[in-house]
Amino acid sequence: MSRSDDADGGTGASEVDVIVIGAGPAGEVVAGRCAEAGLSVTVIEHERVGGECSYWGCIPSKTLLRPGEVVAAARAVPGAAGAVGGVRAGVDAAAAFARRDEMVGGYSDEGQLPWLRERGVSVRRGAGRLVGERRVAVLAPDGGEQVLTATRAVVLATGTRATIPPVPGLAEADPWDNRSATGARAVPARLAVLGGGAVGAELAQAFRRLGSAEVTVVESGPRLLAREEPFAGDEVRAAFEAEGITVHTGRRAVAVRREAPGTPGGLGGPGTPRGPVVVTLDGDGGPEHVVADEILVAVGRTPATGELGLPAVGLPARGFVEVDDRMRATGVAGDWLYAVGDVNGRALLTHMGKYQARVAADAITGRLDPAGRPAADRADPGAVPRVTFTDPQVSAVGRTEAAARAAGLDVRAVTVPTASVAGSSVRGTDAVGTSQIVVDTARRVLVGATFVGHDTQEMVHAAAIAIVGAVPLEDLWHAVPSFPTVSEVWLRLLEAYGL
Repeated sequence: MSRSDDADGGTGASEVDVIVIGAGPAGEVVAGRCAEAGLSVTVIEHERVGGECSYWGCIPSKTLLRPGEVVAAARAVPGAAGAVGGVRAGVDAAAAFARRDEMVGGYSDEGQLPWLRERGVSVRRGAGRLVGERRVAVLAPDGGEQVLTATRAVVLATGTRATIPPVPGLAEADPWDNRSATGARAVPARLAVLGGGAVGAELAQAFRRLGSAEVTVVESGPRLLAREEPFAGDEVRAAFEAEGITVHTGRRAVAVRREAPGTPGGLGGPGTPRGPVVVTLDGDGGPEHVVADEILVAVGRTPATGELGLPAVGLPARGFVEVDDRMRATGVAGDWLYAVGDVNGRALLTHMGKYQARVAADAITGRLDPAGRPAADRADPGAVPRVTFTDPQVSAVGRTEAAARAAGLDVRAVTVPTASVAGSSVRGTDAVGTSQIVVDTARRVLVGATFVGHDTQEMVHAAAIAIVGAVPLEDLWHAVPSFPTVSEVWLRLLEAYGL
């Protein structure tokens, strides 16, 4: 057996304090925080240090969205509109792809390694799997295998992968997932998108603005962005349709087939032409067919646990790894196995994975939280912030009105147009969107907030602080926003509530 290379030139010791399987954002944070506390740490990564978010998710998708967003914003500003043409005119797809490549480091993780090296973290290239209590086998790229032992803890941080639903013919059609789409080298003339959640909506608009002549979104639920307030999905849909994106809601793909290369209407890619894809949708009026050059599947995520060897420690072979409030895997004795980030299914968001990583690292090292209490996940699951980077953006935190009522809260929701403040008007002539707060009437504190409009992502943290801090409405009234900013909408919301 041979030992896998140690990327930072360390000793390659077979026994360390902490082993982390997966070097995405959550894995990096827990490894670095444990190392800063003086523990020896080895990270095992079979792809790239930085993980899904850095190379195939958040970073490249927002980079591809940005050119079209800037052009659309310029078109709404008298004095700037003449510098650009239509919504897509002036967007240089090749330059956008080149910038994407820069942002992901050319798909090399060399730029990510120094942060770990500086903290003395050893990086093992290969696939890690549990083979017993505190024991992890590392299968190196050259086929060699070594078993490492953790004296203190093993942390699972392997994330999730795109779900491909069992639609007849879909897998055989070689569909795009988020990785294929964010890593695209050309813009398909026609793109079909299965799924109207954040990933599907963002990438649908990105490719429309990059130059796709036809983009069709198919969502089985009643609206886009089903987890958000109904008005948010409705307003995004209206924006999509205004720029030529076709949206089907309440429809399912029941069959998919890819025609042979050279089929009339197909898009011949460089080197290996691909035939068009035909998607059959269900419906009361009979089946309908959508023809596209590529089909993007964005219907959810599946935990990347199937190869982790979970049965070796008494856990189910697949599925999310359940954890307690210290991020310890439930059902495993000994307080040595932890799971952070998407792999535990608590909140599939990068920022929440990094928060959980800090909790786990502090639990492992015995560090107390800022209040002097033992480390624990005290983040209210009903106060998780989230942003969908469409145009208009949907930025939300906490519970929707419906979710708050389902939780048994007596709430009142008030809404105002996001464009009702001067800050929206000076931004341009296309101010759109709705802002809403959800108030627990018994405590007179916020339990949810949603902002739809341009650049609302920077407003949501104020709402998160108000919710987490349980700030009374009467105190929020004295938090005076700057003029002229979009954040003045806070005053409009409080006035609408009756203050």
